Amino acid sequence: MYPDLYIDYLAHFHGTRDYFECHEVLEEHWKNVDPKNRNSVWVFLIQLAVCMYHYRRGNRKGAEILINRCLKRYPTISESLEEIGLEKREVLLLVQEVRTRLINQQPYKSTILPICDNILLDDVRQKCKKWGVTYGKPSNLLDHYLINKHSLRNRP
Repeated sequence: MYPDLYIDYLAHFHGTRDYFECHEVLEEHWKNVDPKNRNSVWVFLIQLAVCMYHYRRGNRKGAEILINRCLKRYPTISESLEEIGLEKREVLLLVQEVRTRLINQQPYKSTILPICDNILLDDVRQKCKKWGVTYGKPSNLLDHYLINKHSLRNRP
């Protein structure tokens, strides 16, 4: 029912907490189904993951720019959130909370996207189990590779 790459995105977001991989897998999906549409719900979710990546590594300026883009884009994608199994009002509240935490200089905190489709939630939990990670477990802030993946990964 839901694209495999989207399920991977959600499993990374909630399980591995690898926001860099969230970006990679959902960008691949976006380019396959809705390329060049910057108002796509997929772009919104990509930017949210990249925001969380920057926030976690202490790049507040980058995180604020991205969370503000998410807030600006929200009205155009809110209905699409429901179509992909997310509760649109709760997503808005989550984005607003992240923005408030950033503005108030509060430390990064792992978050959970409000999945409202139980089938999707089960698929994501199963993917996490398959990968050997715990759904909803907070980020390991001592994992240097996870925190700095963009600069440490092998490049082609």
